[in-house]
Amino acid sequence: MRVDYIITPLNSVVSWARQGSFWPLTFGLACCAVEMMHSILSRYDFDRFGVIFRPTPRQADLIIIAGTVTNKIAPAVRRIYEQVLDPKWVISMGSCANGGGYYHYSYSVVRGCNRLIPVDLYVPGCPPSAEALMFGILQLQRSLYRQINEEQQKVDKKKNYFKQVFKY
Repeated sequence: MRVDYIITPLNSVVSWARQGSFWPLTFGLACCAVEMMHSILSRYDFDRFGVIFRPTPRQADLIIIAGTVTNKIAPAVRRIYEQVLDPKWVISMGSCANGGGYYHYSYSVVRGCNRLIPVDLYVPGCPPSAEALMFGILQLQRSLYRQINEEQQKVDKKKNYFKQVFKY
């Protein structure tokens, strides 16, 4: 029973650190990538939110798919998703990545990257601004914070149950 008291705070600290420090993969495919690069510069400075872009999927835990996903690049998107560390998150940025955009009826365009990999958050626009991407990342952080609190409440309920049953 004492192990719960040691592991629970450790899990809380690790979850808090994950929630506050995303390491996205630089994966730009089209014009939305310019806005993604713009968000890194000093005006928006994603570093203050703990968002540090990584060049390799083995160091990243977040993929921001920015731009048109074609059938030719689709296997690479899937392979990169499989190489990203667990837990992993995906943000689809721009109308082309969300649903095909202007090229929706083209034979060579995937109609949304959610057909290839599971997407956690969609950032709309053509191309979406750096502020929209910043808002999307803040929303993802907020949802992870909510998940951490729900998990903590479940653990607290179990602790209270065992305290009542064993009276220690």
